[in-house]
Amino acid sequence: MSNYKTRLHKITTFIFDYDGVMTDGTILINNHGEPLRTANVKDGYALQLLQRLDYNIAIISGGISPSMYKRFEMLNIKDVFLGVSNKLEIFEKYLIDKKVQAHEVLYMGDDIPDYLPMKAAGLAVCPADAAEEIKRISHYISHFPGGHGCVRDIIEQALKVQGKWMTQNAFHW
Repeated sequence: MSNYKTRLHKITTFIFDYDGVMTDGTILINNHGEPLRTANVKDGYALQLLQRLDYNIAIISGGISPSMYKRFEMLNIKDVFLGVSNKLEIFEKYLIDKKVQAHEVLYMGDDIPDYLPMKAAGLAVCPADAAEEIKRISHYISHFPGGHGCVRDIIEQALKVQGKWMTQNAFHW
């Protein structure tokens, strides 16, 4: 088993960037000036499954828009930090608030603002199209680009390693 899969056994907390991880990084501006993003349904299913299994889930993003809040509301993700300029500060405070140690945390990011919290996390992962600097520090690089299933990819792997994939929780909503 590779090093990152060994680390997956200890993960209790998943932290994700949004733009470039849960989206492909493209931002469309509607007629009212609101930025719109696309999201992957399979990523959403995996995030909801994590919720049902009582994992900690957080979003730390520099972006901010009403559509982002709506997406997280639909997924029932409560720990959402948007408009963040210092992701490491939020990361460290979140760990203290949740009483979680860094080795229990998986952080998925795609660009330079994610670098420091990824270095601090027990398991750093990224989408296939992440910045080269992020790929260099990642323990795992998904085969999927941002917004196209990379979130589902790593959640599924973690749950399989922990024996929690395809359990009763996966079938009943």
